[in-house]
Amino acid sequence: MPPRHPISIFDSHEVTNQPPPLADYNLFDSDPILRSALEREGAGWAVEKVRAFGAVLGSERVAELAEAANRYPPELRTFDRFGRRLDEVVYHPAYHELMALAKGHEVHSIAWTAPGPGGHVAHMVLEYLLVQAEPGVCCPITMTYAAIPALRKQPDVAAEWEARITSASYDPRFVPAAEKTGVTIGMAMTEKQGGSDVRANTTRAVPIGDGGAFELTGHKWFCSAPMSDAFLTLAQTAAGLSCFLVPRWRPDGTRNPFFIQRLKDKLGDRSNASSEIEYRQTWARLIGEEGQGVRTIIEMVHHTRLDTALAAAGLMRQAVVQAVHHTAHRTAFQRLLSDQPLMRNVLADLVVEWVAATMMAARVARGFDEAGASPAAASFSRIAVAIAKYWINKRLPAHVCEALECHGGSGYVEESVMPRLYRQAPLNGIWEGSGNVICLDALRTMERDPEAVEALFADIEAARGGDRRLDRAIDRLKAGVQDRKDRELRARRIVESLAVLLQAALLVRHGPAPVADAFCASRLDDDWGWTYGTLPPGVAFDDIIRLGRVSG
Repeated sequence: MPPRHPISIFDSHEVTNQPPPLADYNLFDSDPILRSALEREGAGWAVEKVRAFGAVLGSERVAELAEAANRYPPELRTFDRFGRRLDEVVYHPAYHELMALAKGHEVHSIAWTAPGPGGHVAHMVLEYLLVQAEPGVCCPITMTYAAIPALRKQPDVAAEWEARITSASYDPRFVPAAEKTGVTIGMAMTEKQGGSDVRANTTRAVPIGDGGAFELTGHKWFCSAPMSDAFLTLAQTAAGLSCFLVPRWRPDGTRNPFFIQRLKDKLGDRSNASSEIEYRQTWARLIGEEGQGVRTIIEMVHHTRLDTALAAAGLMRQAVVQAVHHTAHRTAFQRLLSDQPLMRNVLADLVVEWVAATMMAARVARGFDEAGASPAAASFSRIAVAIAKYWINKRLPAHVCEALECHGGSGYVEESVMPRLYRQAPLNGIWEGSGNVICLDALRTMERDPEAVEALFADIEAARGGDRRLDRAIDRLKAGVQDRKDRELRARRIVESLAVLLQAALLVRHGPAPVADAFCASRLDDDWGWTYGTLPPGVAFDDIIRLGRVSG
């Protein structure tokens, strides 16, 4: 809880002109864009569940847990005091409490247990709120959520694990999965020599007996949340690269050889452990068809990419809230910062970017919900999730940096939440494919699945007639996409243009009119400024900034 009656009058000076603490507000109720998206994209049935989670996450108690989980990062215990191998990671109790909150509110499972359509949208909204409170726990929650479609490629394994995965219970004990009330799932794909090029992996898998059991030997260069109960991983068999489930315990109840070589000393995401591991005759179950590992695990990657996009939008929301709150209570040069014209331009531009990102993430989530019944929706989700993942994460680091700058020096110290947001900002642009990988994936989807481009343009074209600037931009983009010359060289520009037009179309059709106008006046203009705070005159600055305000 905040300190009671801190002393603010000293012999040398008096503490004045400081913003009040921003605590104990409902993250969902205070976010009009998210509330509208939840209803519009088909998950209105979840509003009370989401509201309850928003109230918990906006509490001072959760802010204290997040601070502690980052101040006291995980520690590796390789051996016990007798020299016996353990390979366990010890987390601060705050981390476990945050994980229990996330699982208890079904962030990881609601997409699969929803009473009707809209489960992925509900998941999107819940995780969007969670990342604002503490992004470090989002990694294991995301992987647990995303494991389900990959495991369903092997029905007998899914039958054994799915109920454990979707359980709302968080059980941090390091015991076999069958003894736990709920489990988490991780993934281990990349190796030192290949990185994103997983076909260069050298980990070998040798079959042992019948029933799809194998033993794996090799290494993984980046394995996050190593205390998860099982991991989807890739290894080479005689048939080629294959997908496996590696539990931390063997079927006979003994520890599976899962040697944690070290924990990564990372830029951000510090409350969550990431590691380098080795397999040494490690027991595993084949998932899907042997030799089709990429095709199998891509089901997990497809869903984790949704979370890497929505998480960036959630971080934008938190950055906006912090900047708007600070500038509304801080005076400089005889005026509130938020009343000064250039600051109003910066704040409004940050709000515009956050609104566009949030609406895009929610629309992509609806594509996931509709994919099972509609081939067009499945095609849309394949290309749109890559576009959203690329663009929102490209915009995020500069967005957080600009929000931090609104605070001045007070935003640069660890007592502020801003350094944590700033360190976190680059992460999701790297996870599940950095920029070039994502753009090339989008091009491949365009080549192999023309219906994906048609579905995407159908969404964009639905806004035609709503804004003449958008109409002109649609015509220009169609010509650029159809031009096959130097396509790979232009991949980033193509994906960027598709992202901006999809955002513009969503805003024109469904967004607040002042934001839609500001977006089209800036992002669709050839003279768009290179930094935030370059909106043209005539924008409804006050109406836009109001969207970023919260009250305790």
